[in-house]
Amino acid sequence: MSGITASSLRRAASTLTKDAGDISSVFPSLSGKPQEPLPARFSDLKKRLIADKEDAVKASWHRLLKALRTEVDEIKQKGNSIIPSIDFSDIQSNNVSHTATSSIAHRGLAVIRNVVPRQEALDLKAQAQSYIAANQPNVRAFPADDPAVYELYWTPTQVRARAHPHMLSTQRFLSSLWHSSDPTSQISTTYPLTYADRFRIRRPGDAKFALGPHTDGGSVERWEDPEYSRVYTSILSGRWEEYDPFDARHRINATMDMYNGPGACSMFRLFQGWLSMSSTGPGEGTLKVCPLLRHATAYLILRPFFDLETNELNLDNSFPNSALGAGQEYDPITHPHLELESTMINVPKVEPGEFVAWHCDTIHAVDKEHRGVGDSSVLYIPACAITKSNLEFLKRQREAALRYSPPPDFPGAGGDGEKGFRGALEWDKEGDAEGKRAMGMGAKRWEVTEAMSEGERRVVEEGNRLLFA
Repeated sequence: MSGITASSLRRAASTLTKDAGDISSVFPSLSGKPQEPLPARFSDLKKRLIADKEDAVKASWHRLLKALRTEVDEIKQKGNSIIPSIDFSDIQSNNVSHTATSSIAHRGLAVIRNVVPRQEALDLKAQAQSYIAANQPNVRAFPADDPAVYELYWTPTQVRARAHPHMLSTQRFLSSLWHSSDPTSQISTTYPLTYADRFRIRRPGDAKFALGPHTDGGSVERWEDPEYSRVYTSILSGRWEEYDPFDARHRINATMDMYNGPGACSMFRLFQGWLSMSSTGPGEGTLKVCPLLRHATAYLILRPFFDLETNELNLDNSFPNSALGAGQEYDPITHPHLELESTMINVPKVEPGEFVAWHCDTIHAVDKEHRGVGDSSVLYIPACAITKSNLEFLKRQREAALRYSPPPDFPGAGGDGEKGFRGALEWDKEGDAEGKRAMGMGAKRWEVTEAMSEGERRVVEEGNRLLFA
């Protein structure tokens, strides 16, 4: 690796702050920045990853292409009715059916209705709009001339939505779909952690926030970071059908940001998600998803190893649409077998207070144009488990919050951010004990129970020492 190692890159990234900017800097397709060829070491990486397994990987690739055709045809036939939908009341009463949870796991997606009361969600949006107006011209957003995504993280709206008891229950349910194949793994899905992210208020007619198909959680890191690549061991061994998207064993210590990418997420998010603050339907500036979790992930991981014209192995340094320090993007040219023109489907219509969640490896995008008549507004709120790295990040995020600085993953991290903004909340007066604890604040410790595995108990105790000692 020419003197560059994965561990040295991780150490370097952990000590850096992010340059000022906005969401466009995360994706070359938004920023217009040309993609540079990857270093020659990526050819060696390919060869190492499938050494002595070339025949098995090739056979697996051909099986995958055949299976993909069947899955794509089903999506074409069913459209967005294929996306599972449940009601929050079933989560609250612990009455979500096995059929529903199986469907969510298969598709990697869920629409959860009535999480927050409708009027409460509309009030949250009004508070956010007032906060923006009160602090102009110091609010950074993208696009600059007609903002849709705001570089704000500590508004009263965001903090209250993240700490809402119904939101915490929703996160807990989603996290429960995960497990680890190693019982000693230090992970707890019992208690949700808060990850601070942006929010969107997209106005009708907008065509600039045209974020195309992508997957978060890094790009080349999936192959280059040794622990991250172990997540996909079965795929890289020619057994893609055995891949379990919900096994957290190797994700726990995976490095998703080796190059200090702007906006790259260094916290392990089991599900990404957003809470709607508007009535928004297909074509109205909303989310598009590819409901092919296992198949699409296997395709992503195997695609760099094959020449599309011959379907023979290609072990050069190319990783299609993968760039250092950027999100993983897709298009019909680089990933044609996914048939993205057909498989990227809009989520069904959502109302204020409803939540949409998607697995951390799910391909997603937004409508190229907002053709509706009202705003398309959401608060980005993922579901995060307790792990050692997540706890360490939470501590850093807590420090940023108390300074009103952008969180460590985001542009301008370490800077003034919202310091001195009108309407800023007072941390010591905000939220209940559960909501504060999810932020790593307050005094309420996580309870250790007899039902916990050794690994879960150890990481929960570590969290109590780190954040509430």
